Amino acid sequence: MTDLFDLTGKVAIVTGASSGLGVAVAQTLVDAGARVAVVARRKDKLAAVADRIGGLAVPCDLSDLDQVGTIVPIVVDELGPPDIIINGAGSMFTEEKAEAEPLEAIRQTLGLNLMAPFLLAQSAFPHLVAAGGGSIVNISSISGQVGIPGIPQASYAASKAGLSGLTVELAVQWARHSIRVNTVAPGFFRSEITTPLYTSERASEYLRRNTPLPKEGSAQDIVGAVLWLASDAGHYVTGQTIMVDGGWTAR
Repeated sequence: MTDLFDLTGKVAIVTGASSGLGVAVAQTLVDAGARVAVVARRKDKLAAVADRIGGLAVPCDLSDLDQVGTIVPIVVDELGPPDIIINGAGSMFTEEKAEAEPLEAIRQTLGLNLMAPFLLAQSAFPHLVAAGGGSIVNISSISGQVGIPGIPQASYAASKAGLSGLTVELAVQWARHSIRVNTVAPGFFRSEITTPLYTSERASEYLRRNTPLPKEGSAQDIVGAVLWLASDAGHYVTGQTIMVDGGWTAR
């Protein structure tokens, strides 16, 4: 059974890997045998992560879309052609209500959360074809599936819903090359984005009340789904958005 999750000999790229879920995913892939390139804009943190997991640090500001195309060539030169792409980078650039979201914040959000993953997938495509297949996993959010009362995030939600749309389209177009494309949509868990929710007792109680499973989510609760989709264990799964949310969207 463990052979299904074995990534020995595989090369993976993980974006947003200087903290939180990205670090946990990168470590999990390394533990499964992959050679991993970690990508993020914060060079010091990224270097520390790469040193800790034995990976390759590839500094890149993914919000600058012109830089996205530099990632795959660096990885090919240092580790070899990629087999696995984990699009984990994402952020919110405004907390304004929908009617007041600034245009620049909307552009930044869609650029980082949706356009950068698309461009990275395009860059990796010829290498995945040459390898006879591969796996792309986009990290989304339940915000792309359901509205969250009291948390204004229109452009963020749109970008994450867009990832699911991108996933199904790439999955169908690229299936003939045995390239699988899926999305993991986490619920609430502690991260840099969600810190305010966990430092407020009222917000924490709101999360507990609306999450059926009686536990607080963590990055470690999500990495199993990513590994499943990245490995041969998920070899017949493509075009799916997998909710990992403690039952939030099942209510």
